[in-house]
Formats: sequence, C-alpha cells, structure tokens
Amino acid sequence: MPRLSQDTSTQTQVKEYPFYLKTTVILFGLVLLAYILFTLQAIIVPLSFALVFSILLNPLYVLLQNRVKIPRIPAITLTILIAYIVVGCIVFFLSVQLLHFTDTFPALQVKFARYFAELQQWLQTRFGLSMAKQKEMINETLNNSKALIGSTLGSALTTLSVLVLIPVYIFMLLFYKTLILNFLFEVFAEENSHNVSIILNQTKSAIQNYMIGLLLEAFIVAILNSAGLLIIGLNYAILIGVMGAILNMLPYIGGIIAIAIPLLIATVTKDGFSTQVGVIISFAIVQFIDNHILIPRIVSSKVQINALITIVVVLLGGALWGVSGMFLSIPFVAILKIIFDRIDDLKPWAKLLGDIVPTRHKGDIWRRRKHEAVLADKISD
Repeated sequence: MPRLSQDTSTQTQVKEYPFYLKTTVILFGLVLLAYILFTLQAIIVPLSFALVFSILLNPLYVLLQNRVKIPRIPAITLTILIAYIVVGCIVFFLSVQLLHFTDTFPALQVKFARYFAELQQWLQTRFGLSMAKQKEMINETLNNSKALIGSTLGSALTTLSVLVLIPVYIFMLLFYKTLILNFLFEVFAEENSHNVSIILNQTKSAIQNYMIGLLLEAFIVAILNSAGLLIIGLNYAILIGVMGAILNMLPYIGGIIAIAIPLLIATVTKDGFSTQVGVIISFAIVQFIDNHILIPRIVSSKVQINALITIVVVLLGGALWGVSGMFLSIPFVAILKIIFDRIDDLKPWAKLLGDIVPTRHKGDIWRRRKHEAVLADKISD
C-alpha cells in the first residue's frame, strides 16, 4: 500500500467526507453483500461448510501425512473417509431408533385423531366455532402451507447437493492448503505478514476449538436428555434425546424447538399431564446445566462472542441461509472478531462483538474528567 509522507513545510491533507455520505456508502455495501450472499447461497453455503470442516479435519490430515507418512492424496481421502464413517454411525443409530418409532405410527395416528376430535369439540363448545368453520380454516391453512412445503422440498434438495459438494470442496481445500496460505501472505504487504500469521492461527484455533466443544456439548446433552426422559418413562427416549441434542447445536433457538418434540410425543402416548410436566422439568434442568456449565466452559470460551450478538447473528443467519446460516453464523462472527482485533480502526467493533463487559462507560469517565478540570480551575483561581 502507498505510504503518505509528511514534510516540514507541507502536510498532506486527508479529505474528510460527510458522515451521512460515509453511512450511505456503508449501508449500500452491506445491502449489496447481503444480496450477493443470498443469491449465491447454493455455491457459498457448501463452500462455507467445507471450509469449517476442512479446518476441523486438518489436524487428522496432518497426523496421517506427517506421523504415519501417508502420501498427500491418500491422506486426504482417508481423512474424509474417517469423517464419513463417524457421521454414518450416528445416522445408522438414529435410523434404527426411528424404525422403532415408525412401528407405532398406526396407534399414534388413532390416538392423535381422538385428541383432534376432542379439540374440535372443545373449540365448538368454548368459542362457538362450528365444524364446518373449523374445516374451512384447516383447508385455508393447508393451501397457505403449499408454498412452505415447496420451499422445504427445495431445502431438502439443496441439502442433498450440499452433501455431495462438501466432500469435494474439503478435498480441494486440503489439497491446495499451501497454495491458499501462500496467497494470503503474498496478497498483503510484507510488514503485515506477522498480523496475517496471527489471524490465521487464531482463526484455525477458534474454529477447531468451537467445533470440538460443540460436538462435546451435544454428546453430553444427548446423554442428559436421554437419561431424563428414560427416568420419567417417555417412549423413544433415546431418539428424542439425541434429536434434542442435535437441535440444541443451534444457539438459543434449537433448545426451544427441541422441547416441543417430547411434549408432543408425551401428549399422544401418555394419559394425563404428569409426563408433560416431567418433560418440562427434565429439559429445564438440562438447559440450566447446558447454559451455566457446558456452554461457558466448553463452547463460549472458544469464540468469546457476547449473548446479544449471538442471538442477533443467529437470527440474521437464519433469515439469510436458513438452518445452515444459523449454524455458520457463530464461526464467521468469531473470525470477524479476530480480524477486527488486529486492525486499529475496527477494534471498537471487536469490543462490541466480544464478551467483556466494561464496568463504566466512556460518558461517565468524560464527565468525571470534566468535573475534575473545573474543580482544578476553581482552586487555581
């Protein structure tokens, strides 16, 4: 980058643009970036997942290549194969549990129909809604949900394409890792190479620690969920416990969704409301342990993003890329914070993203200093 030199006789003046003009340019840039990310999500989402997973799998790849002395291409292939085996074991376990669940579909359907008929009768008695009016409302809801079903099917097809593209991207990212790193060092000025190295190392450590912590948290939550549901005697406790742990990987949002599944199963399979109360108490205890013990010590300490920013970026990620955006939002914000920490002009934004809460704000400090200056002037007079 060119440097501005100063002379004793002349001094270069940097032109200052009005605040409203700079704000307009920044907002336009953000809108344009959001439009590009939304339009190209079919390309960017698989590549983003591949980038995160390639960083996560890089230690295993390095171990196979350097310690076991396996050539580069077989080492990458074996790394991806091991990852697929682990994921395949989890999917197989869930499939076996799901098969047991589908065996009871006829009985669940009969019981659900009975509850639905009782609900219709209660609505007619309590609110005066006739059966014909309720049927009309149901048909209207079904018609309005056709677009939602279509988008869901589209998301399923997108997910299938992602599962095909991600291994290819992971292979390419690991194969061309040295080329990409050299590019990142060479594209910046030589005096910035130290900062580039620190940012890359911190980014790699943050993503690896966050993903490992997230998987460890999900494993512990799955055990706690399953144990709690087994104690209260809910059917399909292990399946629901594992599904709840997977949903819980979505920060703040997943935990709320996860509790709806066991409540629905308890309502359909059990009489009375004691089981529902047990489900709520069990999940409340697990969420307390997760939010106050597991997340602060296993997950949050790795990314150091405050809760307000976490909720906002998760919602923004969901609006932009759906479930994929919710999952990817936290690692990406962690990367931004690492970059902002190394750039002087962006350090205030890094503090805004971080989890360090100051005890006093700048306004109090400024007013105190002004008051002390006034007292000093009075004393001197």
